[in-house]
Amino acid sequence: MTGVIYARYSSDNQREESIEGQLRECKAFAEKNGIQIVGTYIDRALSAKTDNRPDFQRMIKDSGNGLFDTVLVWKLDRFARNRYDSAHYKTTLRKNGVKVISATEIISDTAEGVLLESLLEGMAEYYSADLAEKVIRGLTENALKCKYNGGTLPIGYTVDSEQFFQVDPLTAPAVLQAFKSYAEGASMQEVTDQLNIKGIRTKRGGKISINSVTRMLHNRKYIGEYKYRDIVQQGGIPAIVPQDLFDRVQERMAANKKAPAKHKAEDEYLLTTKLFCGKCQCLMVGESGTSHMKKKVHRYYKCVSVKNHKGCDKKTVRKEWIEDATIAFIRKIVFDDDLVAMLCETATKVQNQANTTLPLLKKQYGDTLKSIDNLLNAIQQGILTPSTKQRMEDLEQQKTELSIQIIKEEMTKPTISAEDVEAYFNRLRKLNFKRHDHRRRLIDTFINKIILWDDGRIYFGCNYKDCSREMTFAELEEAGILGSDIRALGAPA
Repeated sequence: MTGVIYARYSSDNQREESIEGQLRECKAFAEKNGIQIVGTYIDRALSAKTDNRPDFQRMIKDSGNGLFDTVLVWKLDRFARNRYDSAHYKTTLRKNGVKVISATEIISDTAEGVLLESLLEGMAEYYSADLAEKVIRGLTENALKCKYNGGTLPIGYTVDSEQFFQVDPLTAPAVLQAFKSYAEGASMQEVTDQLNIKGIRTKRGGKISINSVTRMLHNRKYIGEYKYRDIVQQGGIPAIVPQDLFDRVQERMAANKKAPAKHKAEDEYLLTTKLFCGKCQCLMVGESGTSHMKKKVHRYYKCVSVKNHKGCDKKTVRKEWIEDATIAFIRKIVFDDDLVAMLCETATKVQNQANTTLPLLKKQYGDTLKSIDNLLNAIQQGILTPSTKQRMEDLEQQKTELSIQIIKEEMTKPTISAEDVEAYFNRLRKLNFKRHDHRRRLIDTFINKIILWDDGRIYFGCNYKDCSREMTFAELEEAGILGSDIRALGAPA
């Protein structure tokens, strides 16, 4: 078996030593399990909340060349802290014949193992979101005091030792002149050239571009407006540009702005790769169409076999209807106290079964203690040979090594308690079931496959197998999962 190691660190509290530790434990795991390491991929100071990681993307691309069949990570959260990215890229690797393995989290291939892995990924995403909330709280406190919260400083400003904005006497006059020039009729290119001739540079040392000037002329900080998320404070920053001059510049830019092209709205279809035709088992994909009468755009899912004229006559289903029904079904799961209690119990049971290394180490430790006791008893009885001392030293060394391994195993073992699972579901219950990103998160967390028939049946296949159900429209309506408007199955007229 051949494999590669993927290692990553992100926070200020992690350094190069973190990478070394990950590589060391992954290599030890590989040697123990007969995996030949053929390469390593390392991303330094990059968060797993995003998939914009160079070596990670290179690894995904290389997986298609058939050079390795395993990706070793120290923990699953090194691979991704976003359940959507984790599922997406694991699917890509799986298609290329590559499996992701955690060196410190013992996860079996059984149904319980799937549950444990799903919970681990969910907890990693929970940790990331919780950390983000704490960071936002700190930044909000800064914002209430109009303090600098990071990011690129606008040209014309500096920050003092207490993190308050101050006017930069060297560059602020050039900013004011740029506003005046544009208001008096200069073009964007002319303003750009004026700034470059004066030697004004971006905060990264680059030349001023037209895009830089556009952002500058739109930036309300120059009139003293401080803004962070929903916090807006007029006069929170020293102003460089008078309000009337700023308003004249906005009016001229609005007048010069070309009419935007009328692009067709691109809407995310949340059930892509999850919704299947009940007649031919093909995927149903998102499409849009415009009604002839009202010229209104409708979005719906259509069987690819129908789309490609391959003989299926499955009816289309409106996007809003099927996605609302799915979210309502998930809502029933999330607020099912009996199911949550069952998952809490299962997590505890799996927790005790998943780690096979720790019981073995503890047994070896017990056997070693017994051997030491037997040897001490023999010495007390006067049974002494030339090899006794060496044997005692070997046993003491073995005892020390096993003790260290047990401590490490207990530290790296996944520790998901019933309380963790309950807290995770409580967090899901607080999501906004109408918000787009929250709906996507819920669908990716729970739904594996949906099959839709024209005879009034829907099958919801869940990542948690005990949640999967096949139901009729009547049962769904009776359960309060969807309304009675079955007309939503049709394409726009």
